Amino acid sequence: MTLRLAHASCPAVCIIRPHAALSAAPSGLTACHGGYYLSVSMAMTNSVTGMELVTDLLPESERGHAPDNMHDIPFGTLFTDHMFSMTYSDGRWHDPCIHPYRPISLDPAAMCLHYGQGVFEGMKAYRNGEHVLLFRPADNIRRLNRSAERMVMPRVDEDATRYYLKCLVSIERAWIPPQPGCALYIRPTMVAVEPKLGVRAANKYLFFIVLAPVGPYFKEGFKPVRLMVSTSDARAANGGVGAAKTMGNYAAGLRATKLAEGAGCKQVLWLDACERKFIEEAGTMNVFIKFDDELVTPPLTGTILPGITRDSVLVLARDWGLTVNERRVSIDEVVEGTGSGKVEEMFGTGTAAVITPIGELLYQGKDYRVGNGEVGSLTRRLYDELTGIQYGTHPDPYGWVVEVE
Repeated sequence: MTLRLAHASCPAVCIIRPHAALSAAPSGLTACHGGYYLSVSMAMTNSVTGMELVTDLLPESERGHAPDNMHDIPFGTLFTDHMFSMTYSDGRWHDPCIHPYRPISLDPAAMCLHYGQGVFEGMKAYRNGEHVLLFRPADNIRRLNRSAERMVMPRVDEDATRYYLKCLVSIERAWIPPQPGCALYIRPTMVAVEPKLGVRAANKYLFFIVLAPVGPYFKEGFKPVRLMVSTSDARAANGGVGAAKTMGNYAAGLRATKLAEGAGCKQVLWLDACERKFIEEAGTMNVFIKFDDELVTPPLTGTILPGITRDSVLVLARDWGLTVNERRVSIDEVVEGTGSGKVEEMFGTGTAAVITPIGELLYQGKDYRVGNGEVGSLTRRLYDELTGIQYGTHPDPYGWVVEVE
């Protein structure tokens, strides 16, 4: 089946062409040009005006669905039947298409392989009965564009990209697991594909979206983790790309993460690159510290990724009347606070795990327990509220949730 969406200043038209001719138009569709059409009230603008979205779908009999044993499948190792892709060349994006999941062919000289021009995003689709929900997708796409600008890559049209994403998720809705704590992980990615040896920004890019049904990020579920404070390696430095979601940021953390795992820790607690003194992030998550009189998270000064979950926690906590501060926090302040009781809770925030309780820190060879080492009451409340909004079981007064038709 082929689906064409013609974007112009007027409402788009979807033309669905089945493999076999039908004797009559399907319900809700009207015969048109050898296929059938359905008006869509959506006007695309800017860089994608006039493009057609083509979908090349597998027959229903060849499509899969989310397995029943999602909790037994490692996070991010299973993918859906279809993906989205489009290409940038000659100064514009073109050829947007939803097609079967397949390998990407790259020239050995593709610039992403040599000079690291690549950015990506992470978000999820949630199932609530027959309803499919996205959480703050517009914010993720805006952040993708900020990352692209930092890496001297082209922006995507945000309205169009959000629409393409929703089309893909709708097609793959059978892959969204219904089990509690499970979701469909969404990975938009942009890479430089121009074949060229020589350091400069590329002239050709590939943008694609793949989907992965996932269970909990940590197999242990919602339980406190132990972190190793890294005093040697650093995640990002002032003036660098720490605020961009780019591949190199994650590669830079692999060595310290391996050391942490060898020390019996789940992740790394990162300190600033200059003084090795101030807390920045927890593994791939933003980090929060609940003192006895305030909730604190490090400020966004260019070395820390501006997390969507981080921002959601800040909004919730302030609405609940908590004293919330974005300020620098030294590791010494936290270590002393664990001994005096001033530090009551710590947790990480991010799309993959949502909220991760932090129960213990390994710093300079010594363990420091956070609170009583268990999940704190605020951590639990934030997790329950955020996941409730994401799954559509709690009210959403902020307009964060978007339903996929």
